[in-house]
Amino acid sequence: MKSPSRRSALKTLAGTALTFSVLDSFATQMDATEKTVYPPLKGRINHSVCKWCYNKIPLEDFAKAAKDMGITGIDLLDPNQWDVVKKYGLTCSMAQGAGKGINDGFNDPKFHDELIASYEAIFPKLKNAGLTQVICFSGNRRGMDDEKGLENCAVGLKKLMSSAEKHGVTMVMELLNSRVDHKDYMCDKSAWGVELCKRVGSERFKLLYDIYHMQIMEGDIIRTIRRDHQYFAHYHTGGNPGRNEIDNGQELYYPAIMQAIVDTGFKGFVAQEFIPKRDPLTSLRESIQICDV
Repeated sequence: MKSPSRRSALKTLAGTALTFSVLDSFATQMDATEKTVYPPLKGRINHSVCKWCYNKIPLEDFAKAAKDMGITGIDLLDPNQWDVVKKYGLTCSMAQGAGKGINDGFNDPKFHDELIASYEAIFPKLKNAGLTQVICFSGNRRGMDDEKGLENCAVGLKKLMSSAEKHGVTMVMELLNSRVDHKDYMCDKSAWGVELCKRVGSERFKLLYDIYHMQIMEGDIIRTIRRDHQYFAHYHTGGNPGRNEIDNGQELYYPAIMQAIVDTGFKGFVAQEFIPKRDPLTSLRESIQICDV
């Protein structure tokens, strides 16, 4: 059998190399189509997420996925869940596990004793776990006017401030809309919440500024953040209308809102709190990218 000449061998090798080059190029294109490559996070936003929006995903699996996205906190976890996320290098960025829920809050004195005992009990647990924020609520109006609600809330919350200060815990009252999701809720305007902060008079009482809820109630999101940011310990997102993805299908432009938050010098957490309509983890990853300014 005649051996191939050096020239023909080189031609064969060149053709083979070209074939592999074409195949590699095609495979690269297929990988790019099948898997989006996301840029690394800039590190100016502390990203968090509310677990209740992803309740179908077991907490450990969710914590792993969140960690992979660059998320560092998970919101609204009970005490028995704090150590679960800690195993994956995450923190509970907004704890729950005290109080009587959204409807029965500090605006009604008949709940004060129970509420105070509840928060007094959770403060040491938070400190021992290295956590610093716990959620609280005003409660529903039930015919009460705003001024009376302010007075009542301030009285109840002031009784907790020395203990909160001792344990290094901030009680954070959430601003919620009373038009769509939480009918009759009292702390439904940023001005009301800011006034309550002033009356309580402690750095250990702040507000959770929920962008979705406040867009429904008052709009003017960026101006409010710039003006009142010193009273906001935490932020939540959500697309409006619908409380779904924070993409181009809703009316809020989150890159500009996030830039306004960064510009205030905010060092706390921004937590995603939308209900995904598409693949939940893909939507969550995309929302982190949208908010990473």
